Amino acid sequence: MRYVVQPGLYALGTPDRESPVFVTASYKMSFDRLRSGLKGRTGWILVLDTKGINVWCAAGKGTFGTAELVGRIQSSGLADLVDHRRIIAPQLGAPGVSAHAVHKQSGFKVLFGPVLAEDLGEFLDAGMKAAPRMRIRDFPLRERLVLIPIELVAALKWTLLPILALALIGGLGGKEPFTAGAFQNGLFVGAAILSGLLSGAVAAPILLPWIPGRAFSTKGLVLGFFSALAFLAVSGRGWENWSTRFESLAAFSFIMAVVCYLSMNFTGSSTFTSLSGVRREMRWSVPLQVALAGLGLVLWVLSRALA
Repeated sequence: MRYVVQPGLYALGTPDRESPVFVTASYKMSFDRLRSGLKGRTGWILVLDTKGINVWCAAGKGTFGTAELVGRIQSSGLADLVDHRRIIAPQLGAPGVSAHAVHKQSGFKVLFGPVLAEDLGEFLDAGMKAAPRMRIRDFPLRERLVLIPIELVAALKWTLLPILALALIGGLGGKEPFTAGAFQNGLFVGAAILSGLLSGAVAAPILLPWIPGRAFSTKGLVLGFFSALAFLAVSGRGWENWSTRFESLAAFSFIMAVVCYLSMNFTGSSTFTSLSGVRREMRWSVPLQVALAGLGLVLWVLSRALA
């Protein structure tokens, strides 16, 4: 939360009373990308207080919104600095901004610029008109690949402790000593969870457009099902008694839960989703993920009890 720009009005170059006014979020990367897209140009940059959240996410949360924009126009004294009454807002901020309400309350007309800051120069040169391609945002493979290292590092932070706990449970029961059982069974369940992590954080973004399902959680369930089958086939875990059967089913449940959860994370990285759609998805997917993880834990404990 320290990656924040102080909200307020900033001068880009040496703006005058006719210079354009651009609106952005207090997330520093949003601010820097806007300045980069306006390299060599002058203007005013109005930074809204979005609590350090980027434009699109802040628009969904309500912090990049009508009330904040109107309040920031008034508190910055913008009307005294420019003769025109136009502000250029990022297109991805549109879900949070009511243009007619802003105009009514502040006197400033809201123009929505292109999706990408790098297109602002062309947008300005065309008389503040966006070409059709500037209104479209896709989620190509290159951009999905960029997210993989971030997802892997974040996921590893919360998987190590559960793996250790499950390994300790794995040392209970059976004929082997506790340490040997914890090591052997810990490797199995740890490999299962890590395979789910790789499927959810690596395979999911790569295969995203081709995995069946509209919701990202649904895609995760499909990918998790086949990932779990592949893991059990490769692991060679036996099916000869109830203990090994429960171990395999536990691994299956853990993988499904992990892949479904990690796949759902990408809803925050793509403009394919909407706030209402994400809410609907989470109402059924989060309880299902918790249930799968809980089922896996129960099956894992049962497998050791029957060992």
